[in-house]
Amino acid sequence: MDILKNFGVDPIMVAAQIVNFLIIFYLLKKFLYKPVLGMLKKREDKIQEGLKQAEESRVMLEKTLEEEKKILGKAQETAKQIIEESRSQATEVSQKIEEDTKKQAERILLEAKEQIDQESKNTEKRLSEQVSELAESMLSKSLEGFLGEKEQKQIATKVIKQIKK
Repeated sequence: MDILKNFGVDPIMVAAQIVNFLIIFYLLKKFLYKPVLGMLKKREDKIQEGLKQAEESRVMLEKTLEEEKKILGKAQETAKQIIEESRSQATEVSQKIEEDTKKQAERILLEAKEQIDQESKNTEKRLSEQVSELAESMLSKSLEGFLGEKEQKQIATKVIKQIKK
């Protein structure tokens, strides 16, 4: 102990400092260390929960992006099908309109031919009547000096019948 006194160390003071240190250590551990550790643990748990939620969000985002790609792919396929169907329908409608137009043109031509034929027949009939009248008139005038009236009528009637045939 004399050695400790030679260095200026008082054993009672060292023991008192050790007791003070243990009391302060106990108080700090009880009132400061545990609450700080608890707060750090809570903070760590919150950080872990946030990281977990971030990972879940990332996974959900990836799934959503994949679903979006699938939906867009289906939409593009559907759009292509609709376009193809529209094109085929347009082609069918165009062909039908073309056929209807051809049929209508043929019908109009047929009606025109029938009308022309009817007009031709009517014109031939009128021309025939005019020729008959002209022939009768010429025959009557040419026979006036040669034959009698009764004979003229008989000959004119026979000639007109021949002409009308």
